[in-house]
Amino acid sequence: MMIGKLLNNVWPGSRLATDDERGVTLAETLVALAIFGLVAVVFLTGLATSSKAVMVSQERVAAESLAKSQMESIKSDSYSVSGNYSKTDIPIDLSDQGYDIDWPPDVQELSSGLQKVVIIVMHNGEAILQLEDYKVDR
Repeated sequence: MMIGKLLNNVWPGSRLATDDERGVTLAETLVALAIFGLVAVVFLTGLATSSKAVMVSQERVAAESLAKSQMESIKSDSYSVSGNYSKTDIPIDLSDQGYDIDWPPDVQELSSGLQKVVIIVMHNGEAILQLEDYKVDR
């Protein structure tokens, strides 16, 4: 009992455990840490996957915007039998991120006054999007 009084003087409000009281064992603590670790890994994996999906989506949106802009520019140009059309300026923010258009585009004369135009958008030297449309001599 002397230890109990001494303990109470050092840490007021503390007392010795009785036989029917048990503390947390090392095994219980390790199981709790393992469960917490698994939950953290699953959460971080989901976070990484969603982050990757956002990056892929942003890349796709930027490429589509660039391809559609170039296609509209070609459609607004006057009809060229040789398929020589002007290239639009790539916005600086996209150019700095490594986006470019494979130039000149693939232009196929299908019939008199009808061309198939294929635009390929590149990102860091890799083709990521291909847009096909038709140009008509009007």
